[in-house]
Amino acid sequence: MKNMSLADKINSLIEKNHFSGGISIKEKGKIIYENASGYADRSNKVCNNTDTRFGIASGTKFFTALAIGILIERGRISLDTKVFDIIKYDFPFYSKDITIEQLLTHTSGIPDYYDEDKIDDFDNFYVAIPWYDLREPKDYFPIFPQEEMKFLPGEKFSYCNSGYVLLAAIVNEVSGIPYTEFVEEYIFKANGMKNSGFFELNRLPENTALGYVKDDKGWRTNIYNLPIVGGGDGGAFTTVGDLYILWDAYFTFKILSEDLTELYIKPYTKAKSEGENIYYGYGIWLSKEDNTLEEYIVGCDAGVSFKSAVIRKNEVVYTVISNTGDGAWPIISEIKEFYCI
Repeated sequence: MKNMSLADKINSLIEKNHFSGGISIKEKGKIIYENASGYADRSNKVCNNTDTRFGIASGTKFFTALAIGILIERGRISLDTKVFDIIKYDFPFYSKDITIEQLLTHTSGIPDYYDEDKIDDFDNFYVAIPWYDLREPKDYFPIFPQEEMKFLPGEKFSYCNSGYVLLAAIVNEVSGIPYTEFVEEYIFKANGMKNSGFFELNRLPENTALGYVKDDKGWRTNIYNLPIVGGGDGGAFTTVGDLYILWDAYFTFKILSEDLTELYIKPYTKAKSEGENIYYGYGIWLSKEDNTLEEYIVGCDAGVSFKSAVIRKNEVVYTVISNTGDGAWPIISEIKEFYCI
């Protein structure tokens, strides 16, 4: 594949791996590659297209972080606000000194209900409460581990889904609006992301891909593997086109002020567990390779693999979304290699 164009390499991987999902790459403001393949609905042979909505799993955390940023700029909270001054649920083992900033940066030290370091099989992970009963942030609180803190607040990085559920709960409490409605109104609708939203898995709108998991009987949907509707740590649906709108709105300061935008993408903490040159800002990952910075959001779940990234040095934006748990990664690797990141 050495002398092939990027498009040819991607097309070869699509065919080889039976890729199911959407791909789009933009250079200097022009789309240089866009494609969709596979099935949004395997049973009914409904094909994916470039406007298909896909779940993005933990990519949702960026929306949660932006919702918090909007409330900060309204003067309702600050980065130093103590989390449990707002959230009144009894977590007896959790430090009362944890701040919003520490939740944003995964440095709070609270134990995770979905600890990715301890889960062996993401396609068959279940919690004590049925997934269909997890509809809003407070529904998750009973499944948070009632155990000692992993470390003191601010001490180090440890990826934590529970922290982003708490952030969504803060959005609820402070705004008086359900978290999902707040994101839909003030991030999606406000910026023209018309195809993005939070949808119940058993009530998906038209042109939305079902997520698929492969087992010894073949393909099955992920409806019994995830919360019935997305929350602060995952579960939003979007399209490759809407993600261009998101990045443009973010970097032209239509969502947050310039000062807060720049603060969000500072390499706040080194994510040693993720790689030598991987850092985390506020809801966003940063990778530095040979003086090239890649800013990105990423997600992986049963029936979901996703990455959307900006390489400002090269004026490149790319998104790969798959409705399978590992379909996106070979194509993402090819794109990264092409752009030497």
